[in-house]
Amino acid sequence: MVDVLLRFLRHSLPDELASALSETLQHLQDGNFSAVFQHPEVQLLLGHEENYATKDVHVKDFPVWSDYVFHRLGLLLSKRESEEGEELGIKDLPAYRQHLFLLVAIASLYAFVQSNVTGPPLPFNSAQVIFPREISSDSATLARAREKLVASLAVDGIAAYKLTPNVELLCLAETILICPPIQKNVGPASAWARLRVEFMHQRLLSEVAPSLQESIYGGLEALEGALLDSDAKAKIPDLPVHYLLERSAIHTHHGLDKKARADLDRAAAERKFEYVLTGLMGKRTKFQQKDTSQLLVLAKSHGTEATTSADEASVNKPKNLELNDDTLLENISFTQDLSSSDGAAKQDSSSPLPASLASLDPSNQPLLDPLDSVILLSLASSITNTNPADGLTREETLPYATRVLEGGSSNWQVYTQALLVRSRIEGYKSRTMERGLLQLQALVDQVIAETTSTPDGAVSSSDTNGTSTDTSGPVTSFLPKAKPEESAPVQDRLAYVFSLSTPTRWDIEAELAARWVSVGGLRSALEIYERLEMWAEAALCWAATDKEEKAKQIVRRQLFHATAGAEKDDVADVEEEKWEGPERDPPPAEAPRLYCILGDIDRDLSMYEKAWEVSGRRYARAQRSLGRQYFAQREYEKAAEAYALSLKINALSHPSWFALGCAYLELQRFKDAVEAFSRCVQLDDEDAEAWSNLAAALLHLRPKKKAATEETEGKSREKEEGEERPTTEEKEEQTITPHPRRDALRAFKRAANLKHDNARIWSNVLAVAASTNPPSWQDVITAQRRICELQGPTEGEKCIDVEILDMLVMHAVNEVREQQQQQGQQQESLEAVMSRPGLPRLVQELVEKSIKPLITASPKLWTILATLYLHTNRPSSALEAHEKAWRAVTSQPKWESAGEASWNAVVDQTIDLVDAYESLGPRERTEGLAAGTGELVAKDWKFKARSAIRSVMGKGKEGWEDSGGWERLKERMEELKGGN
Repeated sequence: MVDVLLRFLRHSLPDELASALSETLQHLQDGNFSAVFQHPEVQLLLGHEENYATKDVHVKDFPVWSDYVFHRLGLLLSKRESEEGEELGIKDLPAYRQHLFLLVAIASLYAFVQSNVTGPPLPFNSAQVIFPREISSDSATLARAREKLVASLAVDGIAAYKLTPNVELLCLAETILICPPIQKNVGPASAWARLRVEFMHQRLLSEVAPSLQESIYGGLEALEGALLDSDAKAKIPDLPVHYLLERSAIHTHHGLDKKARADLDRAAAERKFEYVLTGLMGKRTKFQQKDTSQLLVLAKSHGTEATTSADEASVNKPKNLELNDDTLLENISFTQDLSSSDGAAKQDSSSPLPASLASLDPSNQPLLDPLDSVILLSLASSITNTNPADGLTREETLPYATRVLEGGSSNWQVYTQALLVRSRIEGYKSRTMERGLLQLQALVDQVIAETTSTPDGAVSSSDTNGTSTDTSGPVTSFLPKAKPEESAPVQDRLAYVFSLSTPTRWDIEAELAARWVSVGGLRSALEIYERLEMWAEAALCWAATDKEEKAKQIVRRQLFHATAGAEKDDVADVEEEKWEGPERDPPPAEAPRLYCILGDIDRDLSMYEKAWEVSGRRYARAQRSLGRQYFAQREYEKAAEAYALSLKINALSHPSWFALGCAYLELQRFKDAVEAFSRCVQLDDEDAEAWSNLAAALLHLRPKKKAATEETEGKSREKEEGEERPTTEEKEEQTITPHPRRDALRAFKRAANLKHDNARIWSNVLAVAASTNPPSWQDVITAQRRICELQGPTEGEKCIDVEILDMLVMHAVNEVREQQQQQGQQQESLEAVMSRPGLPRLVQELVEKSIKPLITASPKLWTILATLYLHTNRPSSALEAHEKAWRAVTSQPKWESAGEASWNAVVDQTIDLVDAYESLGPRERTEGLAAGTGELVAKDWKFKARSAIRSVMGKGKEGWEDSGGWERLKERMEELKGGN
């Protein structure tokens, strides 16, 4: 198999260059990287040979070996000897050299990945092949050169892994690819190679480096047009898919899961790859009697026949450990075929399976194309990244890896990645934890054995000299050594490794250590961390087990000399020494991170400040930590300053923008808060809290004045040039933009849509929608209805905003009147008005379905309902609502002795009820079975009105006789009597 980058490069080469570079291209295709480095031009570049242009360039004159190579590269690319070109049969010698050195960079990258990620062992000694003899011949000099190269990879105060083996290979690739002539003249192939190198560089760092991330995404943007256009696809059909999968891996690494899923969906569409996560009845355990629904992924590559994996030729693949559990089956036993009528009935009817998938045997699905397997494994990674680490997420993730494993894979590296994904998921279940841990251990043994040993089993000399964790002797493993049939050539391993983003050997070992911690194997984890010299991880491991003093001791040992001085470092008792001597000078590469860990343990702000200074004011985490501590101490000004500094380094940090916005809210710097939360929602438009806080900040802004119109501007210029300044009236011609409340409302609505069950956000939507000019009544209705659904069962009528509901009902009543007037009719058109889609009908539905069932003791709410009923020609309902409002007031305990305010409230409600009787009682019924019969709403309305007054006067006589309210009741009673 040939990596897609080589295919793309070969198609982009002119015939003359393709012929001249054919041998080098063949070496790359065969994985024979050492032959590429033996090319005469490459020997000149690396300093193994000299010519008149390079004879005065010596490695000792440069602080870092990569600078030496960069200088020699510039000299070689500037050579224009025509005789050499004629000998090679090339007219354009500079173009030949540029493309040749691009191939050297690709070979260096592949060799680095082979030696640190995939295996098999390099068949050559990297130090002897790459470095000039004055470096490779002396172990101490070689160790210093590699140490400087690792240090040169630090970005934004974030150090690369200090024991990175064969680091010169990656540095050589990076040095060549940043050369201006190659970047300018070679084209998209060099940009793609540089993208891969930068992403590998990013993965060597302990954290994401913002400036490197910016460069990576700049490269993605530059490549998109070249790799996704139709011409490129016509030459290399799967080219867009490879690019999309690599971009998805980059998104996943940087936590941009939504973008990763979008690329994976697009890649599946390009491949016409059909897959579905569904359920089918089956048994998972040996003793299960009843079938239950089991999750599985059905998938079939486009254009493949319905042959099963059992029919395919066997391919080499790593050992898949068996479960060997006394309860769980090795594989799910599906008891019904998808093609059967009963089995089909079990599927979700809302999403029927495609016919091509419905015909598959779920227990023996066809072999997938490696690219389609990569899509499934990348989906599993994006699901795990996007969702919380809970059981449901793992249940959803596991079938993707299972489909790749059970269907088999035609690529060794893809199958290895599937084993890794499955082991990650199984490590959290009691029944599968053992296999998950052992499978991960097997993969660790495999990658260590195949990246650190030579074919005869001895440790490669390229991994010694101070950069390898292995010192001598054969590589030992926890499990039996892999058999030859469980291996694969380097071409197969590298074909999809960039799309898979397979972890490096030390990353996967660190993952194994973390797994040991999760199962209580602290000692095993610490042994791994100490062997890898991952001191920060070892300290965090101790701190997580409440042994903070031990954690501090490990960190301080890296940052400080022994208490008695530097001369005592080698004889100090490691267990007892506190390491409180002078600071190490120069500090270790990972000093900023280590200082921050000390700050976290001791809550010492000075440690964060020290981390910031040691990093050259580039380590954003130090300022984030400072900001978090200041915020906790309510020192919001300092917190805002710290977060702002961190964002100058890492402008893509969503949590930092959010925290900065919160600090600005506390400081009442609302304009700055709007900017901060706007950046939040730009980075993650599904952050409901950020949308809500953005809306809160917008509410405090004043409306801005629009720029003056052209006419007003012209008048202003004339006044300034001539006679006098613009008048006040002319200034007032400048119009005002809409109030930020409308933007706030949109933000609150977005937050409510994202957190549909958050009553607080819906309350904000309700309040803001009602306060805009004019109010957004549709949003008022939606918000109040949702609040009733969420809080009604627990809070009842308290969840109803009475004032806003009153405004809403009055607006609906006015709209009804306007529509009636437009129709020119009264009673006949009222029903038509209420039945037509529009605000009145929505208000009526809100009241009847959501508001009315919740009202218990609020007279104001009953009065509002009465108003609505009255103006929509429902006099019976209106009178009933008035009666309930009166009962709500008079049913309050001891109202007659509670005070004058309570007495007056009862009097007002009583008079309101009497007025309602007098107005509505004599009307004809318009509702129910009595509608249109001429029956009155309340033919005994006078009796009821007098009874209500007598009841209130009887209870209030003792305390309120001769009061103003008493006299009003007497007067109203006389009016009723006079009416007789």
